[in-house]
Amino acid sequence: MKKEWFASWFDSPFYHILYKNRNDDEAQRFITNLVQFIDLPSGSKVMDLACGKGRHARMLHQEKLDVLGVDLSPNSISSAKEHETDHLSFDVHDMREVYPNNKFDAIFNLFTSFGYFDDESDNLKMLHSIHTMLNENGLLIIDFMNASKVIANLVEQEVKKVDNVSFSIQRSYDGKHIFKHISFQDIEENQQYIERVQAVLLSDFKRLLLKSNFKILRTFGDFDLNPFEEKNADRLIIIAQKTK
Repeated sequence: MKKEWFASWFDSPFYHILYKNRNDDEAQRFITNLVQFIDLPSGSKVMDLACGKGRHARMLHQEKLDVLGVDLSPNSISSAKEHETDHLSFDVHDMREVYPNNKFDAIFNLFTSFGYFDDESDNLKMLHSIHTMLNENGLLIIDFMNASKVIANLVEQEVKKVDNVSFSIQRSYDGKHIFKHISFQDIEENQQYIERVQAVLLSDFKRLLLKSNFKILRTFGDFDLNPFEEKNADRLIIIAQKTK
């Protein structure tokens, strides 16, 4: 059975090369702002859902939270496990499934880790699993791209050179998904991957969250938690609460 695109690409070492220059200071500021806003007590149990190598999970742990980071990529989790402590752990897990025998006060889904799937039913399956894993009145924090702005300002083609690897990137939008076609020369052969993320708008999130028994408490448009404006915001950040 062919792997889903994210299972292959996110487990490739070249994924981490291409995105190695992500801004840790910016991410740390974002996590600090978030934790202050949602005001979780020290020791609260939280999940970083689709945690990659655990960058945000480690920052959440620094905020005195008890953190479990999960991701579908075995290679990413293997790397993340090097940072485990008594209150920071990692495991391989599919975000569409319920992680067994655990309940969380908050679940973080950060850095556009939503909408990877072909079918909207998988989005709902993911949200229902999150609902099941949350304690009563638990919080879901989603950090997604502002799809409206991305589509309006789509850079159709560029080349990024990182660690002597030249990545040729082509972007397109088909009315439902934003595609990123990535090609580069490995030592042995030309490699090609596709990122495909649903262009989920705030109106779509409202509908999906309502259907999954969540209510939206607040929306923000950037990592400093300024208000969301659909035309101008860099991000779409949603704070939602579990309802019965």
